[in-house]
Amino acid sequence: MRITSALVGAIALAGAAAAQPAFAADGDQTPDQRWIVRLRAIAVEPTGSTGPVEPSFPAAHTHVGGGYAPELDFTYMATKHIGAELILGTTKHGISGRGSLDGMKVGHTRALPPTLTLQYHFLPDAAIRPYVGAGVNYTIFYSSKASGALQEAIGDTKLHLSDSFGYAVQAGVDIDVTKKIFFNVDLKYIDMDTTAKLTTGSLVNRERVHIDPLVPSVGIGMRF
Repeated sequence: MRITSALVGAIALAGAAAAQPAFAADGDQTPDQRWIVRLRAIAVEPTGSTGPVEPSFPAAHTHVGGGYAPELDFTYMATKHIGAELILGTTKHGISGRGSLDGMKVGHTRALPPTLTLQYHFLPDAAIRPYVGAGVNYTIFYSSKASGALQEAIGDTKLHLSDSFGYAVQAGVDIDVTKKIFFNVDLKYIDMDTTAKLTTGSLVNRERVHIDPLVPSVGIGMRF
């Protein structure tokens, strides 16, 4: 994916910059405002693929829809350039059928994807401050439920999605509004894979789902 490659490339450039001797001196610099809090509106847009629903529906697969929600994140600046960001938010996603299940609403789930990234901020004292980051994501899927239409078709069915652990990369920019308040735009890519399990009586159908979302966001933040 071009966007993902661009993000990874940006992070590689940041890593190369970090290796330079000039960067070593940054460890002695202390930011005046160590904490950053942002409140953003996010979209979680899946970009991945899904496998067949086996063993009962080998010609079918599913599609996970996008989700939208507010998100809160906290960043601690260890130096003027280096920070660690933790994001918190939850989104609801509809799951629909494709192939032999085309047109059927399969169910829905909620995702809680806490993500921790290590960031490099390029221009910490400027009014416009771009940054890149990379880290890890752990996604918990909860409140998963099979749709009424699916249960009418195949019987009483329970839906479960396994938790996901993967990497995350990001790029963004903070733009000052005042000395403490700023506008933020951010884009993340999250490696997010899960196994969906549909249990109907003693029969269990499974599907491997690669969600791999892009997560664009906009919002406001404060430094203190």
